[in-house]
Amino acid sequence: MSTFKKQLATLFGIVILAFVAWGLYRAFQPQRLPLQGQMDAQEVNVSSKVAGRVGQVDVKLGDTVTRGQVLFQLTSPEVDAKVAQATAAAQAADAVAQKAQAGARPEEVRAARANWQRAQTGAAIAKTTYERVDNMFAEGVIARQKRDEAEAQWRAAEQQAQAARAQYDMASAGARPEDRNAASAQARQVGAVLTEAQVALAETKIAAPVAGQVSKIQIQPGELAPQGFPVITLVNLADAWAVLQVREDEMAAFAMGSTHTANVPGLKQQLTFKVSSVAVMPDFATWRAARPGGTDLRTFEIRLRPAIQVEGLRPGMSVVFPPL
Repeated sequence: MSTFKKQLATLFGIVILAFVAWGLYRAFQPQRLPLQGQMDAQEVNVSSKVAGRVGQVDVKLGDTVTRGQVLFQLTSPEVDAKVAQATAAAQAADAVAQKAQAGARPEEVRAARANWQRAQTGAAIAKTTYERVDNMFAEGVIARQKRDEAEAQWRAAEQQAQAARAQYDMASAGARPEDRNAASAQARQVGAVLTEAQVALAETKIAAPVAGQVSKIQIQPGELAPQGFPVITLVNLADAWAVLQVREDEMAAFAMGSTHTANVPGLKQQLTFKVSSVAVMPDFATWRAARPGGTDLRTFEIRLRPAIQVEGLRPGMSVVFPPL
């Protein structure tokens, strides 16, 4: 074999060895994988503040509802009974308050006036009798005991007339201000109880607190709904974001306000997202060693909101970001 051919073969072998060495080097380098997250959206659990049996569900899964739209209704005989009791108590308290404000009836005032006038007449007669007896005592006709008895009867008749006048004045004035205030306060207190019962009754008809789409219906008609149990879950598709878990040594690329392009396989589209939140995840299962004997690294949750609202973008869809 000629010298040229030997040199060519040697050169060819060196190239092959270099290619193999480069391939081995690349094979042992860590692979930069894409970052995969998923879409999430704001959910609202709709429940009732009172317990009851679900009587009617006015929506179906997937329905889009507006704020204030009735979602379901409860039947609660206990709440109905409380409303009836509070209504009756409020009516009785109002009647007592009106009676205190109105005072005595006209007939009672007239009767008190008649008693006072009769007592005045009796006192006048007793005074006249006393004056006559006193004159007879002065002339020595009767004993002093008779004169004292006549005076005592006159004084008693006058005091009786004063008492009858006080009864008449009290009937004319009506109830005392303290009694009227107490009756009015009692009426307001019972009215507040009635309002509370009416609020509980209104809570048996549950409306949507926000607009959204029905994603879950936990209880069907006829079943009991405990107080505060989430009967229906609404999801607000207009308030959606992508959730991504990023190790802290890769967070520099996801600064607040930075924009990123990602692929959404479910829509077969590439969308632009903007970082809206960066929060550290809980301690458990978020620490990871960067290398043997190296420093442990935390994992952070990154939220990215779409730059524009996209039709069909739903919670649970995968979002794939290119390798950093």
